[in-house]
Amino acid sequence: MTVATHNIDAGSVAYTPPFLLELYRKMVVIREFEDGVKFLFLEGSMPGTIHQCQGQEATAVGVCAALRGDDFITSTFRGHGHALAKGLTVNELLFELFGASTGCCAGKGGSMHVGNMDKGMVPGIAIVAGGVPLAAGMGLAFKMQKSPQIVACFFGDGAVAEGAFHEGINLAAIWNLPVIFVCENNLYGASTRIDKVMKIPVVAERAKSYGIRGQTVDGNDVLKVYEATLHAADECRRGQGPVLLELLTYRRTGHSRRDPCHYQPKDEREQWAMHDPIDRFGKFLVQRGEIDEAGMQVIRTTVISEFNASVAEARRQPMPTVGDLTTDVFAPAAEDRS
Repeated sequence: MTVATHNIDAGSVAYTPPFLLELYRKMVVIREFEDGVKFLFLEGSMPGTIHQCQGQEATAVGVCAALRGDDFITSTFRGHGHALAKGLTVNELLFELFGASTGCCAGKGGSMHVGNMDKGMVPGIAIVAGGVPLAAGMGLAFKMQKSPQIVACFFGDGAVAEGAFHEGINLAAIWNLPVIFVCENNLYGASTRIDKVMKIPVVAERAKSYGIRGQTVDGNDVLKVYEATLHAADECRRGQGPVLLELLTYRRTGHSRRDPCHYQPKDEREQWAMHDPIDRFGKFLVQRGEIDEAGMQVIRTTVISEFNASVAEARRQPMPTVGDLTTDVFAPAAEDRS
């Protein structure tokens, strides 16, 4: 599988400068968040483990930018970028990673289960492909309620070999459910390269067997991702879903924090690094005259400063108590609901 080498092109879409700059800023937020969290874990400041997404920022930002505020996403154990792209704040996400009761999941989810239902993100599902049938169920609910909402279901290439992938997509297909199945194909399921476990390593080709539309997109081009998602979302809202989007990208970090990535060939890593989504989009913005190198540095410096302030705040947050073991376990009785 080769790396896409074309330059970013805005095509026929009329983008406003604020929108483009916000896409860039969000990708920088995700990158700096992940880099900062990596060092916090290395120094032992956080409990649990982490699965990071450096290099995949364009997939999260491009997809979520094309969704409406009341649309939902389902995520995976690699969900920090999805959360930030869907509108969760650095504070609520970082507090959760520190295990604080003020985190987005009250300190009970941790890195692998971040989310906020009020912002349209189901807390991350760590079971590989576990979000696929759930997204189908949510899509069915929206269809039965005659709601215009849709679900974007994120999963990795390793998930397409799971039975839940087949079951969930098949269910969504036969009922034309409003779900965009988003495969972030970073070439590796943990440490196994995709072409070692799939006879046809083009995930989008599988859409044909379900009678739905599939599309392979350059996942390191945030505008290509945005436009593909926008089109898929429109199809879903018109009852022509589901759609399977395969976003080709590359994970520039290990599967988890203890993974040194020795299985990724050096030349492959270097080739993908040349097409880093943030660098590519930054060059595109400079060419359009939207920003200059100094302006990009200001954005990065500001983002890092805000992250450091959040870290300082996170260290002061209260931890869950023993009494919290029995909260958030059961939904309130019908008569207690407001």
